[in-house]
Amino acid sequence: MATYILLMTLTPDGQVKALDDPDYLLKQDDLIDVPGVSTLGCYAVLGEYDFVMIAEAENNEQMAKFSLELGVRAGVHVQTMPAVPVARLDDDDGEPSIATDVRLTRPIESI
Repeated sequence: MATYILLMTLTPDGQVKALDDPDYLLKQDDLIDVPGVSTLGCYAVLGEYDFVMIAEAENNEQMAKFSLELGVRAGVHVQTMPAVPVARLDDDDGEPSIATDVRLTRPIESI
């Protein structure tokens, strides 16, 4: 299962729903049935976004369906990002798999 971070901002319709019922977002999440997707947590936050949700899905297509349905049902704009655990950035030998020493070289001239 892959992990995803969903950053959400309320639409004007979503603002009205949130004011009337603070739990409306959780209720909408419960109504969405996309096989292979489960939510791990939802948080109200301060700043550029109104809510952050953490979810798991078997693939990007399932997560895209979930994000679209959540946006429509809950009245939120959703930005969905795949999240990679930091531990996966290491190779099996413990060395980082991200290049830490990048050197510029001249292009190879064609013969």
